[in-house]
Amino acid sequence: MDAKQLPGPGRIEQVGTLRRLLADPVPVLDELSATWGPMTGLGFGPMRLAVVGDPKAVSDLFAMSTDRFRWDHKFNVLGFVVGKSSLIVSDGPEHHRRRRAVTPGFGRRRLNGWIPMIVAETDAAIDRIASTRSHSDAPLDLYPVGRNLVLRIVVRAMFGESMAAHADEIEALFQRPQAYLESPAVKQLPHPFPLTARARVRSDRRRLHAIIDEQIAQRRSSDHGEASDVLSELVTSDALSDEEIRDQVVTLIGAGYDTTSASLAWMIWRATTTRGLWERLGREARDAFGVDDPTGAEVDATLLGRLGLANGVMHETLRLHPAGVFGPREAGTDLEVGGFRIPRGTLILWSPYLVGRDPGVWPEPKRFDPDRFVELDHAQGAAAKRGWVPFGGGARNCVGFALAQMELTIIIARLAQRLRLTPTTDEVPRPYGMVVNRPIGGVPMRIQVYEEGSSCCEPTI
Repeated sequence: MDAKQLPGPGRIEQVGTLRRLLADPVPVLDELSATWGPMTGLGFGPMRLAVVGDPKAVSDLFAMSTDRFRWDHKFNVLGFVVGKSSLIVSDGPEHHRRRRAVTPGFGRRRLNGWIPMIVAETDAAIDRIASTRSHSDAPLDLYPVGRNLVLRIVVRAMFGESMAAHADEIEALFQRPQAYLESPAVKQLPHPFPLTARARVRSDRRRLHAIIDEQIAQRRSSDHGEASDVLSELVTSDALSDEEIRDQVVTLIGAGYDTTSASLAWMIWRATTTRGLWERLGREARDAFGVDDPTGAEVDATLLGRLGLANGVMHETLRLHPAGVFGPREAGTDLEVGGFRIPRGTLILWSPYLVGRDPGVWPEPKRFDPDRFVELDHAQGAAAKRGWVPFGGGARNCVGFALAQMELTIIIARLAQRLRLTPTTDEVPRPYGMVVNRPIGGVPMRIQVYEEGSSCCEPTI
């Protein structure tokens, strides 16, 4: 049977649909899926889009040769922020070479070595919260708290201990570039004019580059022994130029902390608005960490195996709220996907959001149930693999996915062990954001702090 043309609205309706999709994608994805199914065609001429949310079709996309797609295309504006040699805007042999250089930085041995650091940074963030709770019982927005915590973890993973004191400066330098990527497309048109948003982003990039370049120079001029951070791994491997190293570090920090902190925000909302779940997380964490010496011998590579429920909360949250509701790639050749024709030059928006809510994979797909990821049998594991793709798949999956999952699991468990969080509303907020999907209004919570060594249900403040 010949491949069919993608279904979709008429041309007049498409103009408004495209505008809304690129400004506030989640409700539009829901509308398109309900009306046209999990695959939809939009646009015409040089502005053609294909929304792909069918789990089988997305799996087929991931299995195709990367030579059939382009990531350094006319629609990709990320290169201005992360650099032209970044992994996420590289194609062909250059992507393969850069990816091969970056991947060893996230080896399992190094990931396990970061576990005590993640716990220590989480405890430091909780201690900062606790220091303010005796003076106020007003709700505290945990979204900026989580962003700062995740950024500190990512900076130490990228740069090691020497850069931990500069985390706040690095976070500030990422604020305007990330806001710029969320701005309307007309504001992102290239130009050389000063005193504009684009000019301010260029200034922040120069300052961030100076920090990274100094760190690269230090590592090149001295013997640091075994590489304990990603930057040292890249420098000692000598596989990339200094400019390429800098672009990969900018990419890994920016993508690693903005997306992970958004996912943490959704996890807190879901875990605190699901009856009894926060208390269950706290009890599991107390057993996993212990109470007498929570940063001692128990905080090692075996920790994650004791946090099954926290891991389930992470998986279920990212199923419903992936940090990116769609991932773009341009068709470099004419394609057939899911029985539909996708012409060369079409921007393909594969959607982990739609895949994660597909009723053919997930029973009661809109129901939040972290237990569906606990003790999976073979059939359930296969379904989860097919229908859970927040980090992509194939040769272009997220290189830092294991760090992100590890961070989120440990952080949510430690928060539940040490804090009682009460949401200001029982309703999960509406999502927003084109590049990163995060809850509108942040994460306002009323907070009580548990006394060290007490049960998870005995607040002291």
